[in-house]
Amino acid sequence: MQTEIQSILKRLLQLHPKSIDLSLTRIKRLLKDLNNPENKIQNAIQVVGTNGKHSVCATLREIFETAGYSVNMNISPSLRKFNERYYLLGKYISDDELYDLLTEVEKINKNQNITFHEFICACFFLAASRKKSDVTILESGLFFRLDASNVLKHNIASIVTPIGMDHKDFLKKGTIDEIVYEKCSHLLGGSKIIICEQKEEVLKCIRENISKNSSLKFIFGKDFKYTKTDNGFIFKDKNSEINLPYPNLLGDFQIGNVCGAISAVRNLSQFKIKDAHIKEAITKIKSEGRLQFIKEGKLRKYVNYKNKILIDGAHNILAAKAIEKYLGSLNSGKKIIMLIGMMTNKEHKEFIQVFKNRVESIIALDIPNQVNFIKKEKLSKIAESCGLKSKTENSIESALKNASKENDNAIIFCTGSLYFAGEILNLN
Repeated sequence: MQTEIQSILKRLLQLHPKSIDLSLTRIKRLLKDLNNPENKIQNAIQVVGTNGKHSVCATLREIFETAGYSVNMNISPSLRKFNERYYLLGKYISDDELYDLLTEVEKINKNQNITFHEFICACFFLAASRKKSDVTILESGLFFRLDASNVLKHNIASIVTPIGMDHKDFLKKGTIDEIVYEKCSHLLGGSKIIICEQKEEVLKCIRENISKNSSLKFIFGKDFKYTKTDNGFIFKDKNSEINLPYPNLLGDFQIGNVCGAISAVRNLSQFKIKDAHIKEAITKIKSEGRLQFIKEGKLRKYVNYKNKILIDGAHNILAAKAIEKYLGSLNSGKKIIMLIGMMTNKEHKEFIQVFKNRVESIIALDIPNQVNFIKKEKLSKIAESCGLKSKTENSIESALKNASKENDNAIIFCTGSLYFAGEILNLN
C-alpha cells in the first residue's frame, strides 16, 4: 500500500510548479469543494514559530492524553513515514485510511492548481472533521499569515515558539521583523496567546504585532517562568508553582518549550488538567530526530561500541546555537564528527560556522529521496571555507563507518535537516 501512497504523493507534487507559494486562495477553494471541514474542528490549538513547534505539539499531546482527552494532531514534516503527519484519536493514520483519504481529495480537487502542503492540510481537516476529538493540535508550516493551516475562524489557543531567522528567501526583506509579522500578525483573536521563551528583540517585535489582538496573552518571563533544580525544574505562573522532573527531551532549551505547553493547558479552563497529569506526561514525550541518541538498532553496526550517534534535525541558526550549547554541556571528553545534509534554501555557511569550534571534522552528504538539497561537494567546500576539515561520502552507512574509522571514540553528530534526520532514522 505504501507504493500506491507514494505514487499519489508524487502526482500531487506536480500540481503546482512551486513547492512553496504562499497564498490562502487555493486551499480555501479546495476546502470549499470539501464542504469546509475546517469549520467542524473543535478546540483547536495552533502552534507557530521557528523552532520547537514539534516539541510543543508532542508535549501538548502527552498532557491531554494523560488527562484522558482524545487528540487529533497535524505536524509537518514527517520523519520516517508520511503517516506521521496525521495523528487521529490516539494513533497515526493507517496505510489503508491514508490511501482512501488521498484518493478522495485528489478526485475532488480535479487536478486543479494547488501546492503539496495545501493539499495535505486539506486532507487533515477532512480526516479530523470525521474523527472528532476533544482537542486538535495544528503545527503551522513555513509561516502563518499565508500558511495553509491558517483557515480556521476560531481556536482556543495559539502558542508561539522561539522565533529566529529562517526561510529568508521567501521574504521581501528577510529581516526578523518581517518573520515575526508573518508568524504573529494574524494570530486568531478572542482566545489565548502563549509566548514561549524568546530573545529580547524578538519578544519586543511579537508584542507589537499582537498588541491589538483581542486574545488574552501569557508571556514567558512575565506570566510564567521556570527555575532549574537538581532533579528537574519548577514551573511558576500567577496561580501557583509545580515541582517537575526533567522532560523526556534533551537540552535545557526544551524546558522553555515544555513550559509554553504547560502554560497553555493551565489556562484552558474547559479542560481539567491536574498537576499530576503534567508531571507524568512530560516524562513520556516522544520527539524523534530532536537530540536523539541512537543506542540500539542497525546503525550501531557501522560504528565502534564506544562511538555515540546523535541525531538532530536542526536546520537554522537559532536551532544550531541551541544544539551547540548542548554539545558544550556534555563534557564527555569525546571529539565530535559532524555528518551533515542540508536543503538548498538554508544558510549553509552561517549554520556550519556555529559549530566551528565544537566539531573536529565534517562529512557532507546528499539527502536521499529529496530533490532540493545542496550537493555534498558544495557543502563540503563551504565547510572548508569555515576552516573545518571536510570530505564527502556517498551514503549514510559509509559516512558512519568512516567517521568511526577516523575516531572510534567520537560522538558522531548528524544534523542539517529534518529530512536528513528522517532518512538516517529509517535506516535503523
